[in-house]
Amino acid sequence: MVVGGGVVGMSIAYGMARAGDRVCVLDGEDDALRASRGNFGLVWVQNKGLGRTPYAQWTMQSARTWQALATELQELTGTDVELQQPGGLSMSFDEKTLQASSAKLDALGRELGITYPYEVLDADRLRQITPGIGPDVVGAIYCPLDGHVSPLRTLRALVHAYQLRGGQRVAGATVDRIEYRGGEFQVHAGDRSWTAGRVVLAAGLANRELAPLVGLNAPVRPVRGQLMVTERMQPFLHHPCHFVRQTGEGTVQIGDSKEEVGLDDGTTIPEMARIAARAVRCFPILASANIVRTWGALRVMTPDGYPIYQESAQCPGAYVVTCHSGITLAPAHAGPLVDWMRTGTEPAELRGFKAERFDHVQAH
Repeated sequence: MVVGGGVVGMSIAYGMARAGDRVCVLDGEDDALRASRGNFGLVWVQNKGLGRTPYAQWTMQSARTWQALATELQELTGTDVELQQPGGLSMSFDEKTLQASSAKLDALGRELGITYPYEVLDADRLRQITPGIGPDVVGAIYCPLDGHVSPLRTLRALVHAYQLRGGQRVAGATVDRIEYRGGEFQVHAGDRSWTAGRVVLAAGLANRELAPLVGLNAPVRPVRGQLMVTERMQPFLHHPCHFVRQTGEGTVQIGDSKEEVGLDDGTTIPEMARIAARAVRCFPILASANIVRTWGALRVMTPDGYPIYQESAQCPGAYVVTCHSGITLAPAHAGPLVDWMRTGTEPAELRGFKAERFDHVQAH
């Protein structure tokens, strides 16, 4: 039983169904506070894991196997998830920020014992690959491992592939109670109930309430991100940036706000103005683009920003999985994470991501 039908839950469910397990996904109501609704679609490696090298390794491993997952999903479902991995750009408006970013990646490379795969591009070099940058951009960090997908197509492909592998999905099932008896789990959603030998909690913000029901802890909090998308435009941006990307349909997605506002997933004019102004500063062509939609969504964030991957000692066979990089980590969740849950052999990269590290920290 997988509780949660977003990108994280469906990646795990698909991996289990692909391995031959009988799987049921319980997905909540349409008005649930879903992180997948706000997903930016980045497959992003650069700048992740300084001081936490297992996370850097986990992220890099997942990014390198994304093409295999995209190919598999397309062959099975006919859906092109629009994966592109031409490398990603982190723009800088001043030399100090650019050099600080470079120093951070050098430090991460030393921790990993590798030469970190990146390049510092000055404005002239950057214009050769992205001619439309504005005069305020002094350069960028380029990482060849980065890319992007369509998050909507990805989620649809995962659901379709999972069902083709024999998986069951129950919509509108908001889990409110879990009981563990005799090595089995009784999972309840209102007046409906299911029995399962194993339960994976991948319910985003709801994991905070669900995890204690099986002896686990998930101190997650919401962090709002606001996004906007433009009308279709002629292709001008061939490398995704960490706050601007051009989709396969030609629209331009703009975002990367981070707000501590509780469970409010709305939008605000001041924040939209800020992220729009930054996008125009990077790419002046956007100044005349029509915005066709704006929305807000809530990230699922732990106190230190890193995932929780844990099996319950009190209720063996119950797992909690929470992270805020569900797209980047989809291949890892469908592969090595599922292998651990099925075999009991935990990847070394995951051993430091238990909730006990937060015993003296309160999420808010």
